[in-house]
Amino acid sequence: MDRESRVTGGLLGVAVGDALGVPVEGVSRKRLRARPVEEMLPASRWGLPPGTWSDDTSLTLCLAASLAELGRLDLDDVGRRFVRWLDEGYWSPHGQPVGIGRTTRQAIARLRRGVPAEKAGGKGEWSNGNGSLMRILPVALFFADADVQELLEAAHRVSAITHAHPRSQMACGIYCLVARELLHGQDVRTALENGIHAASGFYVSEPFAGERVHFSRVLDLSILDAEESEVRSSGYVVDTLEAAFWCLAKTGTFREAVLLAVNLGGDTDTVGAVTGGLAGVAYGEGGIPSAWIDVLARSKEIRELGLALAQAAARRAR
Repeated sequence: MDRESRVTGGLLGVAVGDALGVPVEGVSRKRLRARPVEEMLPASRWGLPPGTWSDDTSLTLCLAASLAELGRLDLDDVGRRFVRWLDEGYWSPHGQPVGIGRTTRQAIARLRRGVPAEKAGGKGEWSNGNGSLMRILPVALFFADADVQELLEAAHRVSAITHAHPRSQMACGIYCLVARELLHGQDVRTALENGIHAASGFYVSEPFAGERVHFSRVLDLSILDAEESEVRSSGYVVDTLEAAFWCLAKTGTFREAVLLAVNLGGDTDTVGAVTGGLAGVAYGEGGIPSAWIDVLARSKEIRELGLALAQAAARRAR
């Protein structure tokens, strides 16, 4: 499988997982067990059609577009695109923003006032929702051939635009290391083990050493073999990271991974998006059911952006 297929699969995977989860956001696991999501459903909450994705995908695409167009990481440019999304509907599914978390909204308000992107994110412990993890995948796709330190520094800086607490930054870093392994063609289990092992070796000094306790089930790999009852799917960044890794480890196809993620209930759009991004890289664009892509909002444009991002990453690596 070529790298372009994995990159386009990653972006499309975020959008598909998000769109599957949007209609059932907040629904309990018990209710979904009785009536699980199996196909794309209308986003009835907003009166929008099947294939509608939320802020998770919009902000992912804003970041991807900045990297693809500039060929480098420019946090202030990324921040301006986030503002355009909220104010103008830039990279929204149907011309209007769909969904936004409290911490992200507060950060975008700071950006709008002229606060530099590097300093806009919330730094408190209560600013550890999943709003930066849900959109971090393009960093891994663009910096896949960089060394570990450069990749992780980029992930931390991009997280800090909205979520500057070390826990959110660390979650983004771990996720990017696993995504990079998948992009390089490792099988799912090997990618998870290698990426997590690399993260464990990096996060040994402050401010991250004190956060390791929160990632204990990730760093010791025990989350990969946990029972479903032990997996949480809330809006907390560590829960989302654990759930995505668990869903990926427990399944063998894109479809299985994202449906397992969405049917965990709770923060279904984000768990779906974060899992879908990894599964899209793992199985490539061709591994995503065509019926889902056919109804996905702006699927052709997302694919074109994925190709542009892959090409920009290749130029950077030369």
